[in-house]
Amino acid sequence: MYSMFVQKIAFLIAVLSLTSLINVHADDNNVQAADDSAEFSVMNALSEHNLHNLKDERWNFYSQGTYITSYKDAFSAAYTNLNGSTNSLSSNAERSFTATVTGYLGLKAWQGAEFYAAPEMVSELPLSGLKGLGGSIQNFELQKNGTESSTWYLPRAFYRQTLAFGGDPVEMQSGAMQLGGATTSRRFVFTGGLFSVLDIFDKNTYAANLRQQFFNMAFMTNAAYDFAADARGYSTGFAGEFYFDDWAFRFARVAGPGDPNQLQLNLDLLNFYGDQIELEHQHKLFGQPGAVRILGYRNRENMGSWTDAIAAFNADPNHTKNATTCTSFNYDSLNASAPDLCWARKPNIKMGIGINMEQKVTEDVGLFFRGMVSDGKTEVYSYTSSDQSISLGAQIKGLRWGRIKDSVGIGYAESWISKDHVAYLNMGGIDGFIGDGKINYSSEKVMDIYYQFHAFQATWLSIDYQYIANPAYNADRGPVNMYSGRVHFEF
Repeated sequence: MYSMFVQKIAFLIAVLSLTSLINVHADDNNVQAADDSAEFSVMNALSEHNLHNLKDERWNFYSQGTYITSYKDAFSAAYTNLNGSTNSLSSNAERSFTATVTGYLGLKAWQGAEFYAAPEMVSELPLSGLKGLGGSIQNFELQKNGTESSTWYLPRAFYRQTLAFGGDPVEMQSGAMQLGGATTSRRFVFTGGLFSVLDIFDKNTYAANLRQQFFNMAFMTNAAYDFAADARGYSTGFAGEFYFDDWAFRFARVAGPGDPNQLQLNLDLLNFYGDQIELEHQHKLFGQPGAVRILGYRNRENMGSWTDAIAAFNADPNHTKNATTCTSFNYDSLNASAPDLCWARKPNIKMGIGINMEQKVTEDVGLFFRGMVSDGKTEVYSYTSSDQSISLGAQIKGLRWGRIKDSVGIGYAESWISKDHVAYLNMGGIDGFIGDGKINYSSEKVMDIYYQFHAFQATWLSIDYQYIANPAYNADRGPVNMYSGRVHFEF
């Protein structure tokens, strides 16, 4: 039944894309650009009164606010938290919410030098304590260790230096964490300080800015991209970007958490780190822009391997090294008959490679695809419980029905875990997000469909439906129906 549902959705994507191709106006001058560049902001208002120069900014300030509410239907499950394992998604109906407010301040210093800071507030109530979903967490705003009480923090504070090396002139548009100004198509950009790896890597026009696009975390980046970050998704380190016309090459080294999925970062970047490199090529296909990106990462962190955790458990016939006897960092499992990663943590290497493609089809239709394979030997340390993942879909602007700033998106994502990961879970072990006590393994799948309605200046309302099959890679549980709404504003 699920495969039939996927086939129908794939057919719908093809029909919508073909319809848009057929309906392109003969006179391109009659087709209004489907973007939000003319939206209201404080900077635009100042510029209109000649109080600010958007083309050559010395400073700027932007802000956003997003509220997301989700409801999960009750679903069938053969078991939940079997034998005291603690990471099942509750089979009862649940509600969840997140609220965030962010300010973005940029300042220009000397030639090519910019400083940015972005204080943020978050308040949240996750489903089942943010447990029970692998690569398909339903709300990308959810953070590990988040609370219902409002928490302010400074996730971004960094220095950026641009060195221009010629080529064609390039106009940088004013925006959040970007000062308006002129540069060249051949340049080197250095970033150092507090930032998110996703501020620089694995960007995608149609599936990355989830405050205006998809809701599910599987569409923010590759679910199998265990990029080094604290529990909120941010890190400390440095990155370099070299742009040469249609090409770009990026590299970075950043800090990971001292303990997996926790807030405190380990700043010993010589011994523990997350490295990534990315090669990007921008192109035009039938006159429409697109891009292909190849991304690789290599982490060295104090993490446990699945096989080492199982071996430590089996080494003693009395199984004294079980999930309840850990004396170091652990996830508080109550399953005395299960292995635990705490007995296996040591400096280990984790690697992965992925591809990211986007293609504009018409003025109002864009397609995307991501896929990544990680080695699957060690635990999730910073992101989701996924060892391999794909995501694909389409975003369609409302140009054809007279709602140019509306959009509809339809996406499909699937994640897998390694055989060693499966073996560990089947013995009752848990990781940072999943562990039902046993597992009837199947890939985790999600279909995410949203409609974003432009309510008035700088404000959007969205509704979203998600169908999640095999939550936590367990065919004995689910499927799960998820319904969400979102209010988003920008100034």
